[in-house]
Amino acid sequence: MNRSILLPTDFSENAWSAILYAIRLYHHKPCTFYLFHTWAFINSDARTYITTSHINELKKEAAQELETLKEKVEIESSNTKHEFKTIFSANDFLSSIASTIEKHHIDLIIMGTKGSSGVGRILFGSNTVSLINRIQSCPILAIPDGFEFVTPKHLAFPTDYNRFYDDELKHLKHFSDLYASKIKVLHVHTRQDHDLSEKQNYNLAMLKAYLEEYPHSFHWAKGDDKKEIAINNFIDEFDIDILIMINYKHNFIENMMKEPIIKKIGFHPKVPFLVIPSLG
Repeated sequence: MNRSILLPTDFSENAWSAILYAIRLYHHKPCTFYLFHTWAFINSDARTYITTSHINELKKEAAQELETLKEKVEIESSNTKHEFKTIFSANDFLSSIASTIEKHHIDLIIMGTKGSSGVGRILFGSNTVSLINRIQSCPILAIPDGFEFVTPKHLAFPTDYNRFYDDELKHLKHFSDLYASKIKVLHVHTRQDHDLSEKQNYNLAMLKAYLEEYPHSFHWAKGDDKKEIAINNFIDEFDIDILIMINYKHNFIENMMKEPIIKKIGFHPKVPFLVIPSLG
């Protein structure tokens, strides 16, 4: 099955790292990669005047840079079943992404976690945060700055068992299928909610049945202080290669993305982070 993968880029080193990760993650699979760049002129200083011709020239240079990037990526890929296309837009980032997903039937977005501003202490750049918050039609794989590809042997899937698992888990299965990766399901509990409710036990049983044919294991961890600390400790202890979570409303990811300064909550996974949009 040929997959369509969107690779947003701002031509930063972080974006380049994400592109390299993408082609190596799918190095043995047929894929169409869409290198995507959006360019818009924003005049933040009323005293600054730039002619239309100069704006058009800047736009032309950005479009050419995207084509040059395509040539560079084609050299890096060793899979003859990899096809690379470019999408250049002068429209709003989010609306351009949304229309691209629909038009090209995008299966996955892979992008870096920070923008060209290079603010290293903030985990997610504004574009990544916007996508996770607003795009509900496609999973997003965020690649940490400077992360080099390693074969993903272990996938972490934190869950509270409070929701029924539906078609969202097809993405978890897909990532396990890529390299026969083991799925490690993590439940972070506190002293107060150590025992599962009837609903949680039912959802746990359904998840066990759903993963029956996949290599998997179930784990519990205390999270009396912060869930993000427990998750990070789990990543370190079990050599997790990709962190996978479903972005339900009012859950951990949504709360994290609402933080004005994300570094405050201390959630800095050193591994790629797959966010699956909820269907419900």
